[in-house]
Amino acid sequence: MSSTATDVVRLLTVKGRTLAVAESLTGGLVAAEITSVPGASKVFRGSVTAYATELKHELLGVDATLLAARGAVDPQVAAQMAAGVRKALGTDWGIATTGVAGPEPQDGQAVGTVFVAVDGPLRADSGSAGGGKVEALRLNGDREEIRRESVRSVLALLLKELAGEQTGNERAQDTERNGGF
Repeated sequence: MSSTATDVVRLLTVKGRTLAVAESLTGGLVAAEITSVPGASKVFRGSVTAYATELKHELLGVDATLLAARGAVDPQVAAQMAAGVRKALGTDWGIATTGVAGPEPQDGQAVGTVFVAVDGPLRADSGSAGGGKVEALRLNGDREEIRRESVRSVLALLLKELAGEQTGNERAQDTERNGGF
């Protein structure tokens, strides 16, 4: 279990928020990392591992025309996967991974091309999604290293969004409630 996953579960718990995960190249590793944290069941609703391209459309609602035109390794696909799993599993937050872990290129994309996405609740101050963020990654290494770095990156992106959602007073209360960490 990583400290990032621990921090994600802690912040979701404090805020009373829930999470769902949509995975492709990581094949369940993100869900495994989150569920390795004690107490994750309070916030984690579930995951969809949509490895096959057509399942991204059928289970997560990713636009079929987009998939046909650009393939599964695309920033808009990642964004739609995060929003789709959030809707499908009825959660406050959704995160997603899609990309090429190798050993061969896919959909015209080089090995190490990865997109991670976060979709979250509306922010009162802006009316926009608290998440709705996609990060493009160009990763090096073998298949396992690319998959592990994808897990780390999507959790770090979610943690950044969750931390940005808190006010200074909420952070102070959270630190006090959780023994100063």
